[in-house]
Order: sequence, then C-alpha cells, then structure tokens
Amino acid sequence: MSALGVNSFLLEPNRPVVFDHQIKLRRWPSRLDGFTIALLSDFHYDSFFSVHPIRQSIDLVNHLRPDMVVLTGDFVTVPISGDAAKAAAAAEPCAELLGQLRAPFGLWAVLGNHDIFSDPGRIANALAAKGIQLLVNRAVPIEKDDARFWLCGVDDVMGGFPDLVGTLKNIPSGEASVLLAHEPDYADYVSRYPVDLQLSGHSHGGQVRLPLVTPLFLPELARKYVWGLFKVGALTLYTTAGIGTVRMPVRLNCPAEITLIRLSRES
Repeated sequence: MSALGVNSFLLEPNRPVVFDHQIKLRRWPSRLDGFTIALLSDFHYDSFFSVHPIRQSIDLVNHLRPDMVVLTGDFVTVPISGDAAKAAAAAEPCAELLGQLRAPFGLWAVLGNHDIFSDPGRIANALAAKGIQLLVNRAVPIEKDDARFWLCGVDDVMGGFPDLVGTLKNIPSGEASVLLAHEPDYADYVSRYPVDLQLSGHSHGGQVRLPLVTPLFLPELARKYVWGLFKVGALTLYTTAGIGTVRMPVRLNCPAEITLIRLSRES
C-alpha cells in the first residue's frame, strides 16, 4: 500500500507522459501531412502541486518541437467554497510558465469551466500578456506551404456561451477544421457540423482509475468520452487526461499527459 501511495501522490501527478498519436482526417490537406499539435489541458495551477508537472511539461513540449501548441482550459481552480473570483489570481503565474512554450504556429487556448466561473477576463488578459491567443467562438486560418486548415475554439460549454454555428460560418466548404472545446462530451453536438477533429480535456482521464471500477473523478460533460481517441460519427475526438489535478493531488493509472498529434490526410 505504501508503494501505491507514493505512486499516486508523488510519481504519476508529477511525471508527465507523452502520448503520441497519428490521426488521419479525410479533409486534411495533404501538403500539411506531418503537421504536429501539442495538446495540454487542465493545469489547475497552484504553487505546491501542479506547478511541478507544468514546468516539466514545458521542457518536454519544447523538446518535441511541435508546429503548434493548444491549451484546452482550466488554468485555475474554483474552490468548493469561498470567493471564486480569487481563484483567478493563479492565472498570472500559470501564464508566465505556459508562455515559455515555443511553436512556430503559435500558442492557442480556450477557457474551461473553472476559468469561466472565476474571473475569465483576468485569465484572458494574463494569457494574452504572454502571447497565448484565446479563441472564443472564433476560427482562424493556419497556412503553410500554400495549404491551410482552420483552428477554431468555442466558449466554455458549461458556463459560457458557445456558438459553434457562428464559429464555423466563415470556413469555406471542404476545408479542414480543428476545434478546441474544453468539455469532450460536447462532441455529440459538434458531430452534426463539418468539424474534422475536436480536442478536449476536462475529464482528467478520471484521475484515479482502478480495475473494474468507474473512474473516481468524472465531471459533467466528461462521462462519455473520458480519455483517448474516439470517433463520433464523422468527427474524430481526442480527450486528454490533462496536466494538473483537482480537489486531491492524486493520480492513479492515469498519468499527467502531454498529447502530440501528428496529422495527415486519410487515404
């Protein structure tokens, strides 16, 4: 039992693991085959626990040299009781660290439910000050080698005002799109629209996973597509287990995760 405790409290939460996935998309431009996206999520910054895996993740990601880094929310943690807005004070030190990430096609983010329920304006400003571009119901073209895809992001589904129709409205028919959305179960709605890939977090992968038992930490809108790669109709979804922890600094059979996604056209 002591070894189990050491692993769940000291090792898994503090040793991020790189999960490398090759994802093929039907509409992906073949000239962009091999484009890489590093996905990180659910930082829940604090100066005692999550700061350590965040720091390690930055070194690992920069060593991977991805084309782009995307961050799918929950930079801070809203307390169970007390002043939720005070939680946003963690945004500046979290952004200070994440701003050290490097990628030629930029650092992009959406907000999560903890961010929305604290002080989203302060968090948005902290990210922007460190060069992290926030996508709130917005799509931007990413161009390379005379080809492009669209990177999209929606407001948090649980506490914000997501507008997927408005986000997608200016994307030409037939062009590939990658959507950042904090909550993975939103994919059931997204799958009705021309989105090729959704990248999400929120679930923490369950955080504590025991054999034959449902994961212990499954928030609303993360109970169906908990962790990993899924097909939801024509939509491809990846849910990352994230970096930080919430409520308890514990992970078991669910390490802190950096996801490296290598994109190519489906033949």
